[in-house]
Amino acid sequence: MSTHGDKVFAGAVPRLYETHLVPLIFTAYADDMARRIASRKPRRVLEVAAGTGVLTRALAKALGADVSLVATDLNEGMLSEAKSIGAGRSVTWRQADAMALPFDDGSFDTIVCQFGAMFFPDKAAAFREARRVLAPGGTLAFSVWDRIEDNEFADVVTRSLATRFPGDPPRFLARTPHGYHDRAAIARHLAQAGFTAPATIDTVAERSRAASPDIPALAYCAGTPLRNEIEARDPTGLDAAVRVAADALAERFGRGPIDGKIQAHVVIVDA
Repeated sequence: MSTHGDKVFAGAVPRLYETHLVPLIFTAYADDMARRIASRKPRRVLEVAAGTGVLTRALAKALGADVSLVATDLNEGMLSEAKSIGAGRSVTWRQADAMALPFDDGSFDTIVCQFGAMFFPDKAAAFREARRVLAPGGTLAFSVWDRIEDNEFADVVTRSLATRFPGDPPRFLARTPHGYHDRAAIARHLAQAGFTAPATIDTVAERSRAASPDIPALAYCAGTPLRNEIEARDPTGLDAAVRVAADALAERFGRGPIDGKIQAHVVIVDA
């Protein structure tokens, strides 16, 4: 099937993403990334694939007010959600495609991307474009999810939906968010993009916690492009899919507050 919809975060998705998915899996990694970036004392920072701004807000707190911060995203709906929340300080918000950044060569000393690289249709080309707008000696930092088996809620949701749609199971979570976890492939794509320094790749495990199984079920099924796959198979079946996912999570983790493993790679490379 076409994977074009994997990049479409529109309609009700941005609000649900921000409300449910951000605290579930993104906040801890945003705080970690912001600390890593702040320790390098950057002056001109570009964020690519900023989504609803969880990392933007963490960077805004961690960096001095005199540090230039530009946050971009491909999806106008996600960017609008980020802008409506704000960052507590001056941020330049701009719609932009990571594959063709609208900035001059050498415009930034740091480029950061949290959980966006998995969506790039050509990873090496996107990294090459990042390298183009980096100043000599600048830093590219990004995070990607590890394999889905190391991200328990996402794995359970994916397996549960295969029982709901056995003939054509929705595979968005495994295919895209958790589809770019091979460390050798990441290193190869960076080398193809012209980065000659070795990258550091840290594998970071965190915990995902929710007050009930209903929250991650709704977050993943309705607050990501997985929704597009579900509704393509059954235009009125979203609520039923959420219920199937919630029941599977409850069976695995219990019906009260639940706690599951999440894991990601944090990659840093100098130009």
